[in-house]
Amino acid sequence: MKIKEIIDKINGSIINIDENTEIDNVTCDSREANEKSLFFCIKGFKTDGHKFIKDVLEKGCKSFCISEDIQFEDGINVIKTDDPRKAYAEASIVIYNHPAEKMRMIGVTGTNGKTTSTFMISHILNSLKSPTGLMGTLYTKFADKQITSSVTTPDAKTLQHNLSEMVKAGMKNAVFEVSSHALSLDRVHGIKFDVAVFTNLTRDHLDFHKNFDEYFEAKLKLFQNLKKETGIAVINTDDEYGIKIPKLIDSKCITYGIQTGDIRAFEPKVGQKGISYTLISGDKKIEVNLQISGFFNVYNSLASICACKALGISEEESCKALESFTGVKGRFELVKTEKDFVAIVDYAHTPDGLENVLKTAKAISHNRVIAVFGCGGDRDKTKRPIMGKIASDLSDITIITSDNPRTENPDSIIEDIEKGVPEGKKYHKEVDREKAIKLATEMATSGDVIVVAGKGHENYQIFKDKTIHFDDTEILNKYL
Repeated sequence: MKIKEIIDKINGSIINIDENTEIDNVTCDSREANEKSLFFCIKGFKTDGHKFIKDVLEKGCKSFCISEDIQFEDGINVIKTDDPRKAYAEASIVIYNHPAEKMRMIGVTGTNGKTTSTFMISHILNSLKSPTGLMGTLYTKFADKQITSSVTTPDAKTLQHNLSEMVKAGMKNAVFEVSSHALSLDRVHGIKFDVAVFTNLTRDHLDFHKNFDEYFEAKLKLFQNLKKETGIAVINTDDEYGIKIPKLIDSKCITYGIQTGDIRAFEPKVGQKGISYTLISGDKKIEVNLQISGFFNVYNSLASICACKALGISEEESCKALESFTGVKGRFELVKTEKDFVAIVDYAHTPDGLENVLKTAKAISHNRVIAVFGCGGDRDKTKRPIMGKIASDLSDITIITSDNPRTENPDSIIEDIEKGVPEGKKYHKEVDREKAIKLATEMATSGDVIVVAGKGHENYQIFKDKTIHFDDTEILNKYL
């Protein structure tokens, strides 16, 4: 591809250019650069791409996109832009031949529920023989390929590459989680969505966003990327922030909820092995029966039904398809056991997520709720005492332990959590996560529900100097 084809789509000014230069790769990673690369100098949180120009030149790269005044020798292609992240996204779209324009794009954002909602949407569409690619926290999956994810929403180049591979594999739809980080960092810039889903907004990522309003503004960007005339927003209007969105966008909206919405769940019943409710949509009343538990999954199922309705699929078809949905690893995952108590693994790592999972555990418990949880290091510290209070209020036995401490001292993280535990409230503290889970299994008696929260699908634990294999489900099975 000629460099002119790329720079014509970039919002920047040309410093020097040979329009016939061949480009077969765009990158912001100096390790990936080669003679036919267009290298984007992006300022990150830990380093600055401009610092790697010398290294990239030594690899034979002759084309750069910069945002600072840098002097190059003759013969080097240079484009300058005020926003290299957006330019990188625009170039990635071009290099992969506009894949998003060849499928229907469904984006799901919100603090909680993104993963399960995308899995449900994918399940419905694939059940109805409309091939669908999936991207999110767990993995990217399409056709017979599955690629483990390192982040919820990949960088712009990886995202466009994945979409391109989906097109080649014959996918008609792509559904993916869109995080607030991805929206703030313009990873999905340039993609026009057919459907954008808002699940909820609760406390999280305030280590990245300056305040809650900024967090909301980041989420709102997804709905500003809807296709102008045909894009549809799907909004949970039981959420206080969801109520605001329809007033702030021009697109058509389908709203959902239990209390409010165009489509509602009437009298939801949540048990240990399933959910049932009556779906009300206009004059329609449809009985819904799901094989998964968790009160929050009532909302996730509504989100998926509404998203598919926006794509022209009837509520009846979606409800029928969801009857065969068996859940997502680490999302209110029931761990099979011969014991006469229940063990559940859940990814809940926010105050709202922990509250929801413990309330559901309490509703389905025939005796006590035993909670095992911690908080991640190098992340929002303000939520730690809040989660300490929630756990101690909603569980009968609370065991505070480590999550992914990263570079922080695990004991210091636990001390932050302890500050939220009401005075006089008893709890257990065990910094070793395996020992904490073992303790829960030893304490459990008939009718109890053990909830191991925070890591869900993750099969690792991150410490300052190492990352070890660690899977909550495996540990539970070991001691059950």
